Amino acid sequence: MKIAIYGQYYQNSTEPIIKDIFSFFNTNNVEMVIEENFLNMLYEKQLVKKEYKTFSPSTALDNSFEMLISIGGDGTILRAAAFVRNSGVPLLGINAGRLGFLAKVQKENIESLLQYVIDQNYTTSERTLLGITCEPFNEAFKELNFAMNEVTVSRKDTTSMITVETYLNNEYLNSYWADGLIISTPTGSTGYSLSCGGPILTPDVKSLVITPIAPHNLTARPLVIPDDTEIKLRVTGREDQYLVSLDSRISSVKNESILKIKKTDYKIKMVEIPGETFLKTLRNKLLWGEDKRN
Repeated sequence: MKIAIYGQYYQNSTEPIIKDIFSFFNTNNVEMVIEENFLNMLYEKQLVKKEYKTFSPSTALDNSFEMLISIGGDGTILRAAAFVRNSGVPLLGINAGRLGFLAKVQKENIESLLQYVIDQNYTTSERTLLGITCEPFNEAFKELNFAMNEVTVSRKDTTSMITVETYLNNEYLNSYWADGLIISTPTGSTGYSLSCGGPILTPDVKSLVITPIAPHNLTARPLVIPDDTEIKLRVTGREDQYLVSLDSRISSVKNESILKIKKTDYKIKMVEIPGETFLKTLRNKLLWGEDKRN
């Protein structure tokens, strides 16, 4: 079995997790291939000494990998998705921080849950991605032109609102006068969109959410649309540029540019460990507090 490893380093929370993961997989003769920058950091911190093979953004993962394991939080998983892309390699998150919706394996029970990986006792859920194109061409979207959580347009270098002219399948919808606009996948519906008043979607729903950020018109509400809709945006404002973010990646785009957003023809596979479900996380994090049932 071959596993790819990617992570972020936070001294107080990740050192024990990293040691446990490496010890467990080495004991079980699992081949680990480590993201290059992460491995260099592990050597620097003297958390590992053994030599390992590496991968990088220029080295595509292939189907020889059982999965990619991300050590950190939900943000780390979103960055890890850039290594997976359209390879079909499943992605598993080890949570090193606060409870998240993507990094489901908690540090308290790493070994017992990683045993499911060894035993191949897990399922996967497919997550929709959003692809983006820009007219005129923008170099920022040449390679990593997709998002797992959301595509967001927002104001830059100004306190003034922007106007986001929005079309669905080339039919005019609205011109949002706001701080910005979020186009969210079901996976991203529990993130930025939720904090701006958007609805929660379960991961298997075939929908997207359009959520305005602090709209001037209070009747501009979040809108749920079919996930096969092509969304076209044209942004204007007092400044010459505005910001476009694809999850955690941010780029500047010129006013009047046309953005086209639609789901990609491939999906990211998230590993589902028995007992660690979306609804369990939802209960614990948002709705009814910690699950007290045995």
